[in-house]
Amino acid sequence: MCGIVGAVASRNIVPVLIEGLRRLEYRGYDSCGVAVHADGGLKRARSVSRVAELDAQAKDLPGFTGIAHTRWATHGAPTTDNAHPHFSSGPNDGRGPRIALVHNGIIENHDKLRDKLTAAGYRFTSQTDTEVIAHLVDSLYDGDLFDAVQRAVRELHGAYAIAVFCRDEPHRVVGARYGSPLVLGVGKDECFLASDAMALAGTTDQIVYLEEGDVVDLQLGRFWVVDREGKPVKRAVRTVAVYSNAVELGPYRHYMQKEIFEQPKAIADTLDRIPDDTQGALPAIDASLFGEDAAAVFQGVDRVLILACGTSYYAGCTARYWIESIARMPVTVEIASEYRYRTSVPDPKALVVVISQSGETADTLAALKHAKSQGMHRTLAVCNVPTSAMVRETHLQFLTRAGVEIGVASTKAFTTQLVALYLLANVLGKIKGTLTPERERIAHQALRHLPAAVQSVLALEPAIISWAEIFARKENALFLGRGLHYPIALEGALKLKEISYIHAEAYPAGELKHGPLALVTEAMPVVTVAPNDALLEKLKSNIQEVRARGGQLFVFADADTHIESSPGVHVIRLPEHYGDLSPILHVVPLQLLAYHTALARGTDVDKPRNLAKSVTVE
Repeated sequence: MCGIVGAVASRNIVPVLIEGLRRLEYRGYDSCGVAVHADGGLKRARSVSRVAELDAQAKDLPGFTGIAHTRWATHGAPTTDNAHPHFSSGPNDGRGPRIALVHNGIIENHDKLRDKLTAAGYRFTSQTDTEVIAHLVDSLYDGDLFDAVQRAVRELHGAYAIAVFCRDEPHRVVGARYGSPLVLGVGKDECFLASDAMALAGTTDQIVYLEEGDVVDLQLGRFWVVDREGKPVKRAVRTVAVYSNAVELGPYRHYMQKEIFEQPKAIADTLDRIPDDTQGALPAIDASLFGEDAAAVFQGVDRVLILACGTSYYAGCTARYWIESIARMPVTVEIASEYRYRTSVPDPKALVVVISQSGETADTLAALKHAKSQGMHRTLAVCNVPTSAMVRETHLQFLTRAGVEIGVASTKAFTTQLVALYLLANVLGKIKGTLTPERERIAHQALRHLPAAVQSVLALEPAIISWAEIFARKENALFLGRGLHYPIALEGALKLKEISYIHAEAYPAGELKHGPLALVTEAMPVVTVAPNDALLEKLKSNIQEVRARGGQLFVFADADTHIESSPGVHVIRLPEHYGDLSPILHVVPLQLLAYHTALARGTDVDKPRNLAKSVTVE
């Protein structure tokens, strides 16, 4: 979500700070800012525009100690006054503000602290919870910033990652984290902070992952860390192949379009980890894909609990059909933010699967910790970032190989998650003895052919563009699916609303008569996912229900479904039916429909309003 970059060096670090923010732009933000120690005081530039505009402002802001931030608004509107970094308002010694601070997360007791600090004479110029922390650190400062920050965080309730520096200690930055990610970068005679190692790509590959409750002191060429109890601790310095998100668009207009077309390669790369069998004919699907002791863990599992948010939640909903069908195990799929706050019945024999593109999704991490606190320690992360908190917090891991996904609306991360979860269903089926040799053979062949099958679906883009021109003039849409494809309808509706701002809902097609049919008119496009599966004839009846009410149908149908185009029924045919893996093929045209509709409406496709790529606050 929000991005943090900080640095202490003997060189001008403003270019490093700005470049770090650029690398984090893909996460989404509505304001940005940078502050440095210069000319014996604190100076800053802030903007409610893009990082490029901030860069222009910061040309006259050289400094060797500084912090920078991209903000996604929580407390207070996206205005310059609410943009980070925030300065403290005291002391009134004629030398200007003393503390500069940036913050990710949400401070739950900010109102109480604000009242206390206001009574102490501090003046607030923003509506943010972050400014409260800056004043609090200032109020506790007595010549040692590290000590002041340690004392301040003891008074904070909620989630935070902060980076702070002080007018009176020019070669020092202090960071702290609890419930929000923060990493330390180690360079030659210089140190860095960031909310994501990606921000430091090209600056250093020596990374320290701070643990929950850590406070870190950065000075020239050295650092030290204390834990939440204030005890000195050593955190390992790892060499991490951090990569830049500054990839070329090539022939594409937006990163989302590029990432849709990268899906065949992303799927192939994810499947590359599966070795061929001894004859080199078929991929060998084995429990070791999920960790060295995965087979032993899976043997003792009697059910599966999947925790996720947003698009990843829909991946989990699809996985439920696969696991229950192939492994014959009961599956519960929970929205992470709901699971963590309700009274649930723990099962120590459950496999807890958490799904996240970034591995830093706050609600999913909190749900994982809640499950573990209930005695459920058989945990598995399906994630795209090997260095993420989620990967470090789980016993087993499956790392997808989607590569960097910059567009806020997830595409290739979703399809590679589906691949991972289909592999999990097959592995559990093999271990439980429910996967027949014939079904395993079919799965092997389908996986091997999957990248080519997705490529053939991408060739439908021209026909989808003509549909998008119709959708661009609408304000509402209904998506229908049945069985295994109902979660795909949900994902299609989410994509359309995320980037085109068209209100879209998805329903199981069998639920039409239980309410949604009241919405159907000629003005309401109804998108239908129509694979040639066991529910096809039922789905055809649902299609007739829509036509009888004058609804306009837009059907993505398999080639052999015998659904024909007619007045009010528009059909795009997918090249083939793909069995268990059909959801992966059917989601691709829904992604393209959302993309081209948004393009026709002129929205900011890669950075939709009000949304962020990595949701690191509750």
